[in-house]
Amino acid sequence: MEETLKTTCLHDRHVALGAQMSPFAGFDMPIQYTDIISEHNAVRHSCGMFDVSHMGEILVSGPQSEEFVGYIFTNDVRNIPDGKILYGMMLYHNGGTVDDLLVYRFSSDRWLLVVNASNIEKDYLWIKENASGFDVKVDNLSDFYGEIALQGPDSEKVALKALGLDLKDLAFYTFIQTTLPAGASAGDAAVGKSEPLIVSRTGYTGEDGFEFYGSFAAIRNIWDRLLEAGVTPCGLGCRDTLRFEVGLPLYGHELSEEISPIEAGLGMFVKTDKPAFIGKEVMVAQKTVGVTRKIVGIELKDKAIPRAGYPVEADGVEIGTVTTGYNSISTGKSVCMAMLKKEYTAPGTEVSVRIRKKVFPGIVCKKRFYDKNYHK
Repeated sequence: MEETLKTTCLHDRHVALGAQMSPFAGFDMPIQYTDIISEHNAVRHSCGMFDVSHMGEILVSGPQSEEFVGYIFTNDVRNIPDGKILYGMMLYHNGGTVDDLLVYRFSSDRWLLVVNASNIEKDYLWIKENASGFDVKVDNLSDFYGEIALQGPDSEKVALKALGLDLKDLAFYTFIQTTLPAGASAGDAAVGKSEPLIVSRTGYTGEDGFEFYGSFAAIRNIWDRLLEAGVTPCGLGCRDTLRFEVGLPLYGHELSEEISPIEAGLGMFVKTDKPAFIGKEVMVAQKTVGVTRKIVGIELKDKAIPRAGYPVEADGVEIGTVTTGYNSISTGKSVCMAMLKKEYTAPGTEVSVRIRKKVFPGIVCKKRFYDKNYHK
């Protein structure tokens, strides 16, 4: 029986633009509009926009919200101000990763958890299951929000020109609640000033940028106005190449039920000095004793594309597996992230990647292949 794919509120826009569509996390999503290289370079050098309405939004509210979010989340949410965003993970009791996510604090009794599209139902059930004993309410709002990510060094300027939103004072990893200024667009009638928006400044590309969360009508209006302003529409293809170059993880590749944040090199987002949280004991042990494997970067000496799942070897013996690999668009180098046995993870270690029947030599390096250019 063929799976019925969900569509986002911008699906008709993608089809009208001739996007190459493909199933992703149960949604029919645009992979590219023209080509991945052009879209990738638009984000690196000017700006591009992504439909990320497939992402999940789960609201936690109630008197014990802060305590509960702290219990299911690896980062420390205590004493952070309203309007702050934190990145971190939810863990299983064995230290495996349920998901990596962003936590938005509206107030001590109201938090929005933005989760990966492929994990919405799993995450919602996990959160509900662990809410027992806490005075909180958990609501899955994923079907009610649309979301656009505007990414690239020109994003702030474009948001002002095309949307009338002055975001220069919005700090990195913070958000505001605002309204979308009225303005006509090609596809929908003008959206009035009463249309609420959440605007954040995080990004998943290594560049400056913003996320706009709102009603389907507001998100369609924003898309149309950005398109009219000449912003390049970008698909999930270049979203992956962009995040990969700056060493950001993708759930199912660098994080999973079998991969802990410590093994993924994300220990800075696991605060073991805070009160009890799910998986804490395992995280304390992994930080104290260390882990037997770790995700690192590898740069190949020859031109080849090391795909996920390809074996990594040393002296003819398999020592790990590629998690993500590309011919980096921004650097021109053949690089990958890979999970390796700990004894082979020191920078400069000589390894090789087996690509089909050939072996390509390379060296271990940091997993950030391109420098981030966030707003600070």
